[in-house]
Amino acid sequence: MSLKKLLFVVVLAALIASVFIFDLTQYLTLEQLKQQREQLVTLVAEQPLLMFGGYFLLYVLCTALSIPGATVLTLGAGAIFGLGWGLLLASFASSVGALLAFLSARWLLHDWVQQKFGKRLQTINEGVQRDGAFYLLSLRLVPLFPFFVINLVMGLTKIKAWTYYWVSQLGMFLATAVYVNAGTQLAEISRLRDVFSADLLGALVLLGIVPIVAKILLKVLKKRRAYRGFDKPKSFDNNLIVIGGGSAGLVSAYIAAAVKAKVTLIEKAEMGGDCLNTGCVPSKALLHVAKTIRQTQHARELGVHTTIEKVDFARVMDEVQKVIQRIAPHDSVERYTDLGVDVIQGEATIESPWQVRVKTLDGEQRLSTRSIVIATGAKPLVPKFEGLEHIDYLTSDSLWHLRTLPKRLLVLGGGPIGCELAQAFQLLGSQVTIVEMGPRLLANEDPDTSALLQNQLRADGVDLRLNHKAERFSVNADGESQLHTDHEGEAVALAFDRVLIALGRQPNTQGFGLEEIGIEVDKTVQVNALLQTNFPNIYACGDVAGPYQFTHVASHQAWYAAVNALFDPFKTFKADYSVIPWVTYTTPEIANVGLTEQAAQQQNTDYKVIEYDISDMDRAIADQQAYGRIKVLTAPGKDTILGVNIVAAQAGELLAEYVLAMKHGIGLNKILGTIHSYPTMSEANKYVAGQWKQAHKPEKLLAWVAKFHRWRRR
Repeated sequence: MSLKKLLFVVVLAALIASVFIFDLTQYLTLEQLKQQREQLVTLVAEQPLLMFGGYFLLYVLCTALSIPGATVLTLGAGAIFGLGWGLLLASFASSVGALLAFLSARWLLHDWVQQKFGKRLQTINEGVQRDGAFYLLSLRLVPLFPFFVINLVMGLTKIKAWTYYWVSQLGMFLATAVYVNAGTQLAEISRLRDVFSADLLGALVLLGIVPIVAKILLKVLKKRRAYRGFDKPKSFDNNLIVIGGGSAGLVSAYIAAAVKAKVTLIEKAEMGGDCLNTGCVPSKALLHVAKTIRQTQHARELGVHTTIEKVDFARVMDEVQKVIQRIAPHDSVERYTDLGVDVIQGEATIESPWQVRVKTLDGEQRLSTRSIVIATGAKPLVPKFEGLEHIDYLTSDSLWHLRTLPKRLLVLGGGPIGCELAQAFQLLGSQVTIVEMGPRLLANEDPDTSALLQNQLRADGVDLRLNHKAERFSVNADGESQLHTDHEGEAVALAFDRVLIALGRQPNTQGFGLEEIGIEVDKTVQVNALLQTNFPNIYACGDVAGPYQFTHVASHQAWYAAVNALFDPFKTFKADYSVIPWVTYTTPEIANVGLTEQAAQQQNTDYKVIEYDISDMDRAIADQQAYGRIKVLTAPGKDTILGVNIVAAQAGELLAEYVLAMKHGIGLNKILGTIHSYPTMSEANKYVAGQWKQAHKPEKLLAWVAKFHRWRRR
């Protein structure tokens, strides 16, 4: 705690203590108010402004310090100043005092609470930011909830101070008016409970739930408006229809079948989606071949004399297809049929919120369903460059049909896909050029991470053309293909045999009837935290919904989409993105979870950095993989992990320990206290924790320990 905060707490505690030490609360009782009323009324008549101001400040002080007596002061406002002026005084004084208590709690404890319990409070924070005014108004309208508790607790949330003030002013007005009005009839009050009858209290409680009821009604009306013009069937063929047989769709169907729901999965192309057929699986199989080439090339350094006579590229690509075929049964029609899923291979079109038309080779059929999950994935993004229509370009989808190795391969785009495939083809024997319009590769990574990869790619022989903006393609008179770029104002033409366009992926939102029935689409299908579209019974997950285009996130979202679709409104779950790992499978691998330094700076998040150089690792040295580093971001002065970035061999495997730690709130101290096998790469995680401990050792305590040991040597 800072010196300012400590001083503030001392002053605050002294003020509150003095109230009780000197028994000042005896003046804030109903009996005292009755005895002093006539004298106070006389003083108001003689010095109205002074009395009004003094009473206002006293009221604010009592409310801000949460001192018992606010009720008597409210009665006194009516008894001394009358209904009009009394209500004005009490209403504003109570709100200002509440705001001061709120701001005090926020200044003293908000940051500490959010840092310590931020993950657990994430749902509450999001709810307060979205609906905080509704809930605060309900709390203020019901006098059963102590106002001073509301002041302190709400200060620990992320509700805006201005919102807190005006909602408090509005919400407390009715109860304040009741007490002020009662104060004008002070002689008839013998005890404070006389102010509220059971009927009046019940009425205020009912009034307090009005904002929540209004919110529910608005939700119902919005739902009815969305379904206007559509006829809902009296019964359904399915509990759930899933459109798309990729990672998100398969998991959605699996979950539904596991809980014994009637589910139909519709896929128009190959089961397994992009990940199995054109993405994760084939690319990793190809990278495995490339790494084998690298190891063979370095074998001479270890005393193993071997050479690579040639690379049979067609055989390599055939082996990649064999890997796909070996994994394909995991995602096959037969497997999911055995699990209880009705699998239809055809084109799906959503005709209404409850009806899907399916076109197959055998004709068309219409299926009704209580809910729908859209999991149509994404496809490579191919901008409309001038001259591209004359180029037989490749994408991450079409690349796998190659059987001849390009002599000169130009990769347009320096993101994860471009970097992985560029490195693979360079090792396979192509001369690869990466064209990136930005100043570095992997723009979403930290600059030092990009630099480590760029150094390795250049060492592999990849030609990096950074700050080159692609403008157009052309084919010259000799039939040579060229990409024309702008490099810092200079025109640069780059010749190639084949070009791979790796500029990201765009969601598949066309051709499924989404916009025709009114599903909101803005690049991705728009969904809420439950993964619902603007039609509450239609959900979307995976690449088509975003915000992350990772297979594991698609599977993660699919659980929420399927469960919510099947059990809403009885039970729903909000998708949790608090700990999302991701890996780029280049050499070295690049693995992340949580915040990067770049993201932390953009979000104005305070952090400290601990780095460990992998070149010191015994196992890394033994395996000839002694390059890279682990970077951990922690909360200042704490071992709480905010983010991890690893650049190293097996980085994706090393990351798993941090993902588990962040998910379950485990800090670096506990990682340090965990035994790791020797010699393994995982020891690096313990060494990072050791460096954090070394940087945060208690110097003053150690100085006293040193004196203790000197004393024992005498």
